[in-house]
Amino acid sequence: MNQSLGLKGFNLDPTLFSAVIALLVLGSIMVSSASITLADSEMGEPHYYLIRHFGAIAIGCLGAIAAVAIPTEVWLRLNGVFLFTAMALLASVFLPGFGLTANGSTRWLDLGPLTLQPSEPARVCLLLYLSSYVVRHQKELGTTMLGFLKPMVFITLACMLLLAEPDFGATVVLTATSLGLLFVGGARLRDFLLFLLTATTTLSVLALNSGERLQRLTTFLDPWADVERGGYQLAQSLIAIGRGDWLGVGLGGSVQKLFYLPEAHTDFVFAVMAEEFGVMGATLTIVLFGIIVFKAIAMGPRASALGMPFQGLVSTGIGLTLGLQAFINMGVNTGLLPTKGLTLPLISYGRTSIVVTLITLGLLARIYHEVVIEARKAAVREAGKSRA
Repeated sequence: MNQSLGLKGFNLDPTLFSAVIALLVLGSIMVSSASITLADSEMGEPHYYLIRHFGAIAIGCLGAIAAVAIPTEVWLRLNGVFLFTAMALLASVFLPGFGLTANGSTRWLDLGPLTLQPSEPARVCLLLYLSSYVVRHQKELGTTMLGFLKPMVFITLACMLLLAEPDFGATVVLTATSLGLLFVGGARLRDFLLFLLTATTTLSVLALNSGERLQRLTTFLDPWADVERGGYQLAQSLIAIGRGDWLGVGLGGSVQKLFYLPEAHTDFVFAVMAEEFGVMGATLTIVLFGIIVFKAIAMGPRASALGMPFQGLVSTGIGLTLGLQAFINMGVNTGLLPTKGLTLPLISYGRTSIVVTLITLGLLARIYHEVVIEARKAAVREAGKSRA
């Protein structure tokens, strides 16, 4: 059994907890470093973004504590509420007077002093709904096409709303996570492969039919061919990573963040990190994400073996979501993937992302706690049988 850190009766995975804290600390350092010049120039306050980043962490920690306090059985029973909430959130950005448009995308809600990116909490709601659906319709999912089709109808609708914003990156993450979760939940291989092929083909056609997305694809293949326009972001990101070499130029020493690299504190913070901390710093970040993703996904079969399928599916879904988003962001920064508007969880400046990610990690901590308790009960039962 994994070692647990007991906090007033609560079981906490020390390795997972340490990795999360390390990423939060590293993220705060990088947000400060990557945004300080921009904040001073635009806002007249060098720590403008860092202060708001700390505020999001504080709210996220409160949300995580709330998630830890709620038994997972409550989440299981609220499947219908989660589905309705997810769809309402995704549709809300299109309501006149509420949707906020920036950089050609309507992805945010204008709530006066605050802005909210609804796709972040909506994806978590859909994850909880899907996990609940699999548990409630296990037999139908594993024996009929209809069992697979029912939840995919809602996922397709959600993807259509995301594409209308447009948010292609979030669409890819949601689609991949949903298909993976249904497959792990017992869907037939032929159903999974059919929908995987359909989703891949559809997303590819949409990417090639959009002039903007097609331009991103061509510049991704050769950013230096149009370095002054379409390939500018990727070229500057690659320059930053190249300057970092093995050990980096030192904290605060990045040149690319000085008005050369757009979105240096959000989408391209990984490139600034690689420039300042080199390959070693980038590798450490990847390892920390790897620990969280591995712990989350590995908890899935353990929970299922203890008769906790919902908890196992949710932890697997959290691992898939965080892993995919981190992989896509790093892939974009290093030129392995076309540019997508996805932040690096726990690292990038993005207040909604930070809050929602911490809440999901709080939920993951709750699942770990319940799995440890159930494992202890199972051990006691086995010991009783042995004595009998």
